[in-house]
Amino acid sequence: MRLTLEPRLAPSARMRWLSPLVAAALTIVTGVILFSALGKNPLLAFHSFFVAPINSLNGLGELAIKASPLVLIALGLAVGFRANVWNIGAEGQLTMGAIVAGGIAIHYDGSGALLLPAMILAGALGGMAWAAIPAVLRTRFNANEILVSLMLTYVAQLVLSYLVHDPWRDPQGFNFPQSPLFPDTALYPILLEGTRLNAGALIPLLAVAAAWVFMRKSFLGYEMRVAGEAEEAARYAGFSATRAIWVGMLAGGAAAGLAGVGEIAGPLGQLLPTVSPGYGFAAIIVAFVGRLHPIGILCAGLLLALLYLGGDAAQIAINLPAAVSGLFQGVLLFYLLGADVLVNYRVRVVREDPHQRRAAAA
Repeated sequence: MRLTLEPRLAPSARMRWLSPLVAAALTIVTGVILFSALGKNPLLAFHSFFVAPINSLNGLGELAIKASPLVLIALGLAVGFRANVWNIGAEGQLTMGAIVAGGIAIHYDGSGALLLPAMILAGALGGMAWAAIPAVLRTRFNANEILVSLMLTYVAQLVLSYLVHDPWRDPQGFNFPQSPLFPDTALYPILLEGTRLNAGALIPLLAVAAAWVFMRKSFLGYEMRVAGEAEEAARYAGFSATRAIWVGMLAGGAAAGLAGVGEIAGPLGQLLPTVSPGYGFAAIIVAFVGRLHPIGILCAGLLLALLYLGGDAAQIAINLPAAVSGLFQGVLLFYLLGADVLVNYRVRVVREDPHQRRAAAA
């Protein structure tokens, strides 16, 4: 007897949308088991993880700050993922966008109102330029964009490390690897006094609307969707695979670059050796939990942001290890992928005749 997976003739559309909720419920069950194994009260642990971080106005502001880069990057990645263009290097594109925008803030001598818009534009272009490298290699040499974009992440991080350790290091920074603090004109204005919530949190909301219009109402978005769902049909209709690759990679790069600007022009206010705690990788989970849909991505981004905040709060409140946040992210993605398999396939028990098995072995 053995188990096989048999494709379903008509996968349930309802279960496809409910599977993220199933995955979240199973993640909670796993959390209960994990907290109990660590000797922690599960109710206290869940309160510290999911309630305590957002029980104040400041906590809600921090949630929005954490969710903004996740949602923004996931929206850009979703454009390519819909066409089976797998940009895994958003972390590097975020870093490169931050480098380019930060360079403008450091070397700009004036104090005009154009500094922040110039940083936003430069950050988007920096992310796009970094994403264009795997796009060129894929379209011209058929290189795997997954590997190329991922490896370029480490190159971008090394470039940033070099800059803040040597040419851009703050001479007044007591020899710490960091750039000078940016002027006020290079920072997003604060939206709520008493919190760190800034105007950069509005950009993902605009991006959600723009992504919905692009994916659902534009002909290019329709091409991307067809290319991902039925490659042969897209080729028969004359849709360009090269154009889909370029659009998917550049959309992800631009979104990641904007997220990088949001970090250095928001909570950080300068360049540091690490400008992101892994938003570019976590955004991949956000995109799939959100079902590559703009509204779903917004909700998933808030959930993942809460995991980030909850992990920090739980370390202080009940002495949980720092790795718990990453563990929850991985478990959530694992259950989501498992749920997707069961949505598209059914498990079938195959009983084999022992005589046939012996004959096959002989």
